[in-house]
Amino acid sequence: MSNYANLPAPSPEAGLSRYLQEIRKFPLLEPEEEYMLAKRWVEDGDTEAAHRMVTSHLRLAAKIAMGYRGYGLPQAEVISEANVGLMQAVKRFDPEKGFRLATYAMWWIRASIQEYILRSWSLVKLGTTSAQKKLFFNLRKAKSRIGALEDGDLRPEHVHKIATDLGVTEDEVISMNRRLSGGDASLNATVGSEGEGTMQWQDWLEDEDADQAEDYAERDELQARRALLAEAMDVLNDREKDILTQRRLSDKPVTLEDLSAVYDVSRERIRQIEVRAFEKLQKRMRDLARDQGLLTRA
Repeated sequence: MSNYANLPAPSPEAGLSRYLQEIRKFPLLEPEEEYMLAKRWVEDGDTEAAHRMVTSHLRLAAKIAMGYRGYGLPQAEVISEANVGLMQAVKRFDPEKGFRLATYAMWWIRASIQEYILRSWSLVKLGTTSAQKKLFFNLRKAKSRIGALEDGDLRPEHVHKIATDLGVTEDEVISMNRRLSGGDASLNATVGSEGEGTMQWQDWLEDEDADQAEDYAERDELQARRALLAEAMDVLNDREKDILTQRRLSDKPVTLEDLSAVYDVSRERIRQIEVRAFEKLQKRMRDLARDQGLLTRA
C-alpha cells in the first residue's frame, strides 16, 4: 500500500514514546464511517480511505504488539511488524462480511508479529512440533493464569501444570522458561528520554481508547469464533457431535466410561470417535475461516 510511507514510524529507544503519543491523535472510527471508507477503498481504490482505516487502528496494533514484549526483541520492530499486518488486513478487508475491521485485523497483526518472532528466535528452529510452538507463544499466559510470573525457575508444581495444559514435556517447559525469562522487559521500565518524561510501559497499556478498541475486537472475534464453531459442527454426525460436546465443550466433561455405557461400545472406541470428531471439526473450522478471510494461511 503506497501510503505506508506516510504512517508514523516507531523508532528505537527515545522515539518510541513519541510514536505512542502521536498515534493517539488518530480518532477511532464509528461503524458506519468505517464501512463507507472500506467501500471507497474496495470499489474505487481510494488510498486516502485506506490510510484513514490504518491510522485509526494503529493503537490496536501497538496494544497487541505490547503483548509480545517478552521475547527479547526491539519493541519498535515488533510494532512495525504489527503495522505491516494491519496494512495487509486493510488491503484485504471486505466490509460486506459483516464484522468490524478490528476483528479481522487482529488475526493479521498477530500472524505478522509471530512470523517475525519465529524468524528472529533461533531456538524456534528446534521447535518443529506444533506443541513446542504453542509453548513458545503461550508460556507467559500460562504462567500468568497460575500466578507464576516471578523471575527464575518455576516451581515443580507449576512446571507440571503448564506441561500438562500445553501438551509438552516438563523439560521443554523449564528450558523455554529459562530462555524467555532472559528477555523479559519490566512493565515498570521507562520509555523515552528524560526530555520526554518518565512514562512507563504500563502507562501505555492503560490507555482507555486502546482498551476500548481491543475489547470490542476481542468480543467481536469471540462471536466470530462461536459462529464458526456452530457452522463447523454440521460436519459431524449426531453421535460424533454428542460425544465431542460432552467431552470437550462441556464445563464438566463426561467420562469415557459413562459415554461407553450410553453408546454400548468400549471406552477406547469412544476415545477414537472423540479424536476423529475433533480433527474433522478443526479442519472444517480452518476451511471456513480461510473462506471468510479470517485465516491467512493453512
